[in-house]
Amino acid sequence: MAAVSALEIHALAKSYDGKPAVSGLDLTVRPGEFYALLGPNGAGKTTTLRMVTGLLKPDSGAISVWGVDALNDPIAAKRLIAWVPDEPMIYDKLTPLEYVAFVAGLWGVEGAEAEREAEALIDLVGLTAQKHQRCEGLSKGMRQKVALCGALVHAPKLIILDEPLTGLDASSSRLVKDVLKARVAAGATVIMTTHILEVAERMADRIGVIAGGRLMAEGTFDELRERAGHAGSTLEEVFLEIVAGSEVAA
Repeated sequence: MAAVSALEIHALAKSYDGKPAVSGLDLTVRPGEFYALLGPNGAGKTTTLRMVTGLLKPDSGAISVWGVDALNDPIAAKRLIAWVPDEPMIYDKLTPLEYVAFVAGLWGVEGAEAEREAEALIDLVGLTAQKHQRCEGLSKGMRQKVALCGALVHAPKLIILDEPLTGLDASSSRLVKDVLKARVAAGATVIMTTHILEVAERMADRIGVIAGGRLMAEGTFDELRERAGHAGSTLEEVFLEIVAGSEVAA
């Protein structure tokens, strides 16, 4: 019996005002892997991820999350997913501790357990000193970490992050990366978009390059370098070559 994929996308399509943003995209992400989805601005990365999370309705295609049909049973699929956008969306009048406990309650986590989980996550991301401050007074990087805590509080199996390191200093960025690696080690799957190619090069098990709403290349970093024909290439060089090739093909 074949193993169930963490994410299976088939022939996914979405257009805006008649212009395709995602064009018949096929993508498979394996259980327990760290997958980096790369692409130039306007490539369709965020649109794809928003369709996976149920924030956008596709024009056509299929999405399966750990074997759950996300289009026919979106609530069941959402229970398995964490979504962290590039702009943190949290309640400004709540403290980090209140916000994360509130989100836990929305997922059905009982009061005492919700508070324990919230406290543990807040401490884990280094916000212990700020846990009783209102979120409106926090920096963007701190708010991003609060949003991450809220996303992780229900122990999701598929963690989807759109530019999660935006606004973080080097220390905070390292901490968030460690948290994500620990979740993968514990069996979760992470999908992340990033314009910081060095992060994808160091952290990702596999990398997908999307352009024009289609998956242009996919594989480990070494596999992508082999495709480019330059064993010593950086990911930036490989990425630019793949994207340039997609523009020529178009």
